[in-house]
Amino acid sequence: MKRVKSRATAALIIAALVIAGCVVYVIEFLDNGPRWVMYSANQSVYKNGVLTTGTVTDRNGTLLARAQDGVYFYAEDADTRISCLHAAGDFAGNIGTGALTAFADTLAGYSPVSGVSKQGGTLTLSIDAALNRTAYAALAGRSGAVLLMDYKTGEILCMASAPSYDPNTGFDSADSRYEGVYLNRCLSASYTPGSVFKLVTLAAAIENIDDLYERSFYCTGSENISGVGVKCTGVHGYQTVEQALANSCNCAFAQISLELGADTLAQYAEKLGFTEALELDGIEIKTGSFEKAAAGSADLAWSGIGQYTDLVCPYAMLRYTAAIAGGGEVAGPTLLHGKAAGTTRILSLDTAEKIASMMSYNVVYSYGEWNFPGLKLCAKSGTAERGDGTSNAWFTGFLDDAEHPYAFCVVIESGGGGLANAGALANTLLQAAVAGN
Repeated sequence: MKRVKSRATAALIIAALVIAGCVVYVIEFLDNGPRWVMYSANQSVYKNGVLTTGTVTDRNGTLLARAQDGVYFYAEDADTRISCLHAAGDFAGNIGTGALTAFADTLAGYSPVSGVSKQGGTLTLSIDAALNRTAYAALAGRSGAVLLMDYKTGEILCMASAPSYDPNTGFDSADSRYEGVYLNRCLSASYTPGSVFKLVTLAAAIENIDDLYERSFYCTGSENISGVGVKCTGVHGYQTVEQALANSCNCAFAQISLELGADTLAQYAEKLGFTEALELDGIEIKTGSFEKAAAGSADLAWSGIGQYTDLVCPYAMLRYTAAIAGGGEVAGPTLLHGKAAGTTRILSLDTAEKIASMMSYNVVYSYGEWNFPGLKLCAKSGTAERGDGTSNAWFTGFLDDAEHPYAFCVVIESGGGGLANAGALANTLLQAAVAGN
């Protein structure tokens, strides 16, 4: 009897181990199945490391890339091929953040039940090829990044990175115009942000300085901090915080930064997504940086102004701007058309509404509504010194318009003044987006 019981116990233990092993296998299969199937040595999916099947289109069905029986196609129109290259990717896999690489399992028609499909799958991106063409043309040969997003759905409608090239003809690697051509500057680059970073410092000030709205900030054109001058772009005299943002006053934001301190500024840089690890549909985003400068130093003042060693990825700025537009919550974001996007709260409703109001005031008081005709624009410009005598031009913001809920971010490398250059590009893109919808 004892022998029977011991055998039964052993059988139960073995059965439990088998069941546990099956559960572990199923979990591992569900988690890693796409990666296992999409291993580059799988000859049913790849040939010489190149995907052999699948179709990528924009949100309107415009063909961006297709592989069929080992024959490769890109868009018929050259401007579409060039402007959408970093979103669609290339079959050789040089652009690692492109859809052809990032969503290879979908393009192969992968299913955990049936494996991969011989016919492959179709991937519909959220981007609008026409808007990408508009953005790339407006960059006019300048390097940079342009992003446009529906802040209600989280869908990215435009993602243009320059320089780019025509995948049908290739490029001359010895030509300096193509430096960093494989890099998607929207997702994989970081830049000195300049005054657009004042939106981060502003959020920290709203939530940590109780009498912020009762204060008057005085600007003489320069702020002496421990014997080092922090220069402003003008002499603004006495001003409210709202006026200080519209004036993009370095003196006022130097004073605010010194009062907040490096720890608080660093906390908000992380909380708002600038120095934390972000991803877009599984694509890793370039992480920005914020270095804590010494208390009471000019470096600390400059860090809150968006200079010093600050670095920001355009995607992170787009995400933050979209959160301001969304009452503190950001939807998505996503590159996949029709994907249900969850929301993440990164600001309180009150703080978001206060910042949005000031960004609207920027346009009315400082930028000129006539520069953005017909647009209910809330925005912030930035002219970020690079240290080589040139400046990156930034312009970020959103439309306070329920019918056109668009958030955007534009960066032009060595582009000069933010409003005059990045702002003009943003207007061109927004006008096209509004007219097309």
